[in-house]
Parts: sequence; structure tokens; C-alpha cells
Amino acid sequence: MAFKKVRPRKVSAIAAEQIVEAIQRGDYPVSSKLPSEFELAEQMGVSRPSIREALSALQAMSIIESRPGSGNYVLKKPSMSDETDAVHMIESEAGCLEVMEARGVLEPPVAALVARKATSDVLEQLQGYIRQMREHAAQDDFDAYFEADKGFHVALADAASNALVTSALAPLLETMDQRVYREFTRHYYLKNVDDLQQVVDLHHEILEAIESNDDATAFAKTVEHWDRMREIWEA
Repeated sequence: MAFKKVRPRKVSAIAAEQIVEAIQRGDYPVSSKLPSEFELAEQMGVSRPSIREALSALQAMSIIESRPGSGNYVLKKPSMSDETDAVHMIESEAGCLEVMEARGVLEPPVAALVARKATSDVLEQLQGYIRQMREHAAQDDFDAYFEADKGFHVALADAASNALVTSALAPLLETMDQRVYREFTRHYYLKNVDDLQQVVDLHHEILEAIESNDDATAFAKTVEHWDRMREIWEA
């Protein structure tokens, strides 16, 4: 064939490509600081969320690192394969905004459903995940915290006791293992111990509503969880 199919590309993938190319040219040597998110967004004419998704991919590839309160710094000069892998990662994974929108729509009614039918065994399991989250948050152990967080949400989906609900949510919850989404969560939503503790508190409020069979509050607190994450994404 003389031609290849033209496929749409994510803006964040194109942004990541440009940042990598600038590092490869030597515009930003190893250990140097990249322009701010605002400057990158202005220069490329894209949104800050697109830049954040691009930077999250480059952090996942260990091409750059985020230093809280300081900015993003170059860790290494990326090879052509690094560039390809970073772009492929963004293109092949669900976008962070897509994940947040989908979970924000689907999880609140599930929490409300669980509040109406949760058993003592379900409550004990959810309590166990909250304890793990709080312990790992106090230790500032993001990876262990994140696994406990995922466990809580998977258990919540299972607690609906509805095979169709669980099967519908399962692939969505698996996006928590995607590298771009995880890095975004690490560097923006859960960037320090205080952030981790606040999110644990919000999960605990969801659980308290479930324990009280208060479906309206369980719904509202789950909405609050995703609204907060969306606000950080768009800030």
C-alpha cells in the first residue's frame, strides 16, 4: 500500500513529543529545569491538563522528575526509543480525564447501592482497607497506599453484589494501574502526606455513610472525591 491510515492523536502525546525533542536537542540539559506548566501550555497553545498528562508520562519513563514546590527537572537525555515509548504509553492508555469522568459518573451510585445492602463482612473488608490506607499515608508510602486505595474501590464494586455492576466497573478500576494515571495521581493529587491523609479521611466518610445505610451521603461523598480530583486536574 502507498499510504498509511491517518489516525487521530492525543494532544498530550504531541506535547510529550515536543518536550522530548527539546531535551534531545540540548535545549534542556540533564539536571536543568523545564519551563513551568503554564509556560509550556502557552508556548504550545494547549491546555494545562494536556501538559500535565504529558509530564506524567515523562515522569513514568524517568526522563524527568517532579520536585514539589520547585518544578520539573531533566533526569536523562532520552533516546529515540524512549520518545517512542512515552508517546505510545499516552496513546495506548485511557486519558486521565476520561478515567476521572467515567469513575465520577459510575462510582457514586455504586456507593449508594452498597450503603443500602452492605453486610458486616463487607464493612469489615472496607474498614481493613481504610486502616491500610491510613497507615501507608502516615509513612508517605505512595505505592503501598495506592494499592490499598485500589483495593477499597474494587471491594466497593464487589460489595454491590451485582455481577453486571462489578463487570462494568472492573476494567475501569484496572486503569488505576496505568502508568500515566498513576504518575498524575502521585505528583498532583497525592503529592504529600497531608494530601494522602485528606483523601483517606474522605474515603472514611464514604465508609461511615455506608455503615449508616445513608445512601444519599455515600453518593455525595463519592461525588466530592471525584470533583476534587477533577479540580486539581483543571487547576
